[in-house]
Amino acid sequence: MRHKIPCFCDNTFTVDVPEQIDLDTDPQYIEDILSGNFMNYICASCGKRHKPEFPLTVNWPGKNTVLEVLPELSRGEFYRRKEDKTRNTETVISYPEMAERIAVIKDGLIPEAVEALKYYLFMKADEAYPEEEIGVWYHSRTESALEFHIYGIKNNEVAVMKLPSALYQKTLDDYQANPRMEPFPALRVKTYCSIQNILRPDELK
Repeated sequence: MRHKIPCFCDNTFTVDVPEQIDLDTDPQYIEDILSGNFMNYICASCGKRHKPEFPLTVNWPGKNTVLEVLPELSRGEFYRRKEDKTRNTETVISYPEMAERIAVIKDGLIPEAVEALKYYLFMKADEAYPEEEIGVWYHSRTESALEFHIYGIKNNEVAVMKLPSALYQKTLDDYQANPRMEPFPALRVKTYCSIQNILRPDELK
């Protein structure tokens, strides 16, 4: 689909934007998404890089995954819409969430367990720095640990936290044994599993 992108230099240019992609057919998309280079557009007039967000379906048959990717601006709309019982997709909201979820799936992890670990890290960081706007993101996995990045504790700095793989496995075991145990139910709203469901403002509840 073709979209017009307005630039601050008063130039407007048109780009072709895919409505869906397949990560098995075009695996280069995985690296583009993880590196932040997916759907970046350069204004020919001033050279400014634009990173707009458009609705997108990400198919990954090899991982039995279909992602409905919504722009950040559609967050409120998602919470207001009626649940589609026939939907077989998982929802993520914003391209950074898309990149994170693809990293989680690529590393063979279960999103519910990862989001629960993010919630625990957020609560600890928020307790220590209650005046700051904290953000917690999954980054990568090694054989012995999962690495998370925590934003907002200090300006222009990222705190790196490595949690033992055994803690991830325990969290996953807890989820699989009792998915109704908190915080697991609070992490999901319809097709959307995210720490943001717990942190959302009252007007979106």
